[in-house]
Amino acid sequence: MLWLILGLILFLGVHSARMLVPDFREKFIAKRGEMTWKGLYAAESLIGFALIVWGYGQARMDPVIIYETPYFFRHIAHGLMLLAFIALAATYVPAGKIKAALKHPMILSVKIWAFAHLLVNGDLASIILFWSFLGWAVWNRINLKRRGAPNPVAGPVTNDVIAVVVGGVAFALFAFWGHGALIGVPLF
Repeated sequence: MLWLILGLILFLGVHSARMLVPDFREKFIAKRGEMTWKGLYAAESLIGFALIVWGYGQARMDPVIIYETPYFFRHIAHGLMLLAFIALAATYVPAGKIKAALKHPMILSVKIWAFAHLLVNGDLASIILFWSFLGWAVWNRINLKRRGAPNPVAGPVTNDVIAVVVGGVAFALFAFWGHGALIGVPLF
């Protein structure tokens, strides 16, 4: 569990730099350069992510069960995950109505992903992992609103169609193949 927590601290810590120390990034870049910032940011993110994956995998070998949910919650989680994939896709396609309405679709995607997994995973490691990401995403969204971060301007509905198709295909691939192959827990 220690490696999972250390990974979360590293990964979410570096992704919280602007929230914790608003001017740190700009001052660091002015002093050492943008490529140095990006390199260190990427390295810390990758190390944190690797520790999260490894620590979570270790914790799953000897789980501490806190709660169990009804089986049908899995269906709710699948529906939520489809929405999370669509929101994630909307992040990367040009703005449509979806992106404009969601304002920060990647953060919403993280919130939905974490909540969906909390619905179906009641072991201590999962609770720590998914509550950490959910809490970070909520905090990040509040921080963006306080900073007055610009919201995307609505574009054509064709961009929404692209986001729904790309998100739906990505969800199907991950649900039917990727989750089992990468996470070790087949969904279907």
